[in-house]
Amino acid sequence: MAFFYRNTVSADGQERPRRRVGCLGGCLIFFAVYFLCSAILGWLMGDMFSSSSKVELKDQTVYRLQLKGTLVEQGQAEDPFASVMSSLPYSSYTKQDNVGLDNILSNIRLAKTDDRVLGIWLDDATMAMGPANAKTIRDALLDFKQSGKWIIASAKSYSATNYYVASVADLICLDPTGAVNWNGLSAQRLYYKRLLDKIGVEMQILKVGTFKSAVEPFFRTSMSDADRLQIEQYLDGIWSEYKDAVGTSRHIAPVQLDAIADRYMGIQSAQEQVKAGLVDTLVYTQDMDSLLRIYTGTKDYNVLTTSKLAAVERPKSKAKDKVAVLYLEGEITDEDGEGIVGKEVVKTLKKIQKDDEVKALVLRVNSPGGSADASEQIWHAVQKIKADSIPVVVSMGDYAASGGYYISCGADYIYAQPTTITGSIGIFGTIPNVAKLRDKVGLDLDGVSTNKHSALENNLIFKGMNPEEHAMMQAMIERGYDLFTSRCAEGRHVSQDYIKSIGEGRVWLGFKGKEIGIVDEMGTLDDAVNKAVELAQLDVYQVAYYPDVVDPWSEILKSFDNTTDEEKLMLKVRQLCSKPRVLALMPEVTIQ
Repeated sequence: MAFFYRNTVSADGQERPRRRVGCLGGCLIFFAVYFLCSAILGWLMGDMFSSSSKVELKDQTVYRLQLKGTLVEQGQAEDPFASVMSSLPYSSYTKQDNVGLDNILSNIRLAKTDDRVLGIWLDDATMAMGPANAKTIRDALLDFKQSGKWIIASAKSYSATNYYVASVADLICLDPTGAVNWNGLSAQRLYYKRLLDKIGVEMQILKVGTFKSAVEPFFRTSMSDADRLQIEQYLDGIWSEYKDAVGTSRHIAPVQLDAIADRYMGIQSAQEQVKAGLVDTLVYTQDMDSLLRIYTGTKDYNVLTTSKLAAVERPKSKAKDKVAVLYLEGEITDEDGEGIVGKEVVKTLKKIQKDDEVKALVLRVNSPGGSADASEQIWHAVQKIKADSIPVVVSMGDYAASGGYYISCGADYIYAQPTTITGSIGIFGTIPNVAKLRDKVGLDLDGVSTNKHSALENNLIFKGMNPEEHAMMQAMIERGYDLFTSRCAEGRHVSQDYIKSIGEGRVWLGFKGKEIGIVDEMGTLDDAVNKAVELAQLDVYQVAYYPDVVDPWSEILKSFDNTTDEEKLMLKVRQLCSKPRVLALMPEVTIQ
């Protein structure tokens, strides 16, 4: 046992004999104090969570649906101490601006049926969301209006997609200094070939599919004809949906809405927005209280935001049988990262399969794809569930493309929205060749191998592929494409040749996906759940959601990761260069 000594000094300045203190005793005292403080903090935080989770729905309530932040599929627990945690040293903790689509839809349903809610106030209009999920919210708001209750919208400015949602309102307000960015849609992509040429890096491309254009920025300086065609078609489809829906709500002909967009309304005055019929009146956002008093008929109205209204207790089903809903959102990865992590999803699917109370499974897929291997692993886990006579239904969000379609294709039934981006049935691999860069900076490579291709992975990167190696790698990609198309053919009950004819990496909108047979029906997550209930022949059931909602404590612990953005970027670069990657990923474009 180790000891340390401490001298003590009396009040008269005389040194007293040293006392010997044991480290073990000191540690015991430290941990006792630590656990006592932890217990107190835990009690306080527990009380905080308990009180914050209990929200009372009062009479004369307005649901303030703030269309800001980033729309995600599954909402998380409200963060009650973001401001405190963000001020602590070494913490990168910030309040999450993610808003759950599930919470929004649940709140709209509650607001429709509960007489204590008078109406909905759509506040702000800057939310980052895709056109398919925007349509889901818009349709829910249209259904809400069947109750006879009102919707008003207000914002400093509206993006096109947010305006598409807000156009259902009975009254659309705009700040006198704002504008409606009803300018049409555009999709653009950066091309890196000239930059890579300058620094001496060649991206070696292996792909199957004329339309598999995700890799084009590495070896082209502009869009290919095939890529331009598919982007034009899905942008036109989305824009047509926006014009038809807005035109119906605002009583403006689609051709007139095109003419308005050609004026680039984003820089027109607020008065011009009123003249064009896009908004009804100009109101400073700070003066919305006066308008809400008129609509509610009282100055004592209550306002609940999305997170608060979501915390109002709902009736819970006591049914034994379950319909499992598994949210799969983000890029598909193998073993780490955010989004759809293959090994974690497989683990969750096994858990669902072992639960005897689960009688049906719904996959809510919102993914542009990713790792081909992880997609295959998830597909296999889903098929094992189907083998247990558990029906599987897919509900597609904004995206279910490439790997996102891979994990969907084996379902018994597939729903999408008309503006869902799906398909992109194709595979590619990218391998950087840094031989010229290595020569520029003066690096030499040498080594010893026992066999002809022992150092293949390093040689591909640092020396580049020779014709034999290129043929080997291309054959691997083609085997992956053959497997992908065979999975799709099996799931959709068509020939593999047909899948290849509509595949080639081509992206389709949901309504077109139904025409060519890769989607069964247009519909929402609720429609998918109802279909799963029908297939499982259930009368009484409850819905169980996976994965579990992340609690704020977990987010706090993650916040003390001091890894900088630059270090995270370098980690991704090292992962890219560590081995050849086979991806089932749709083209990435920015739609504005």
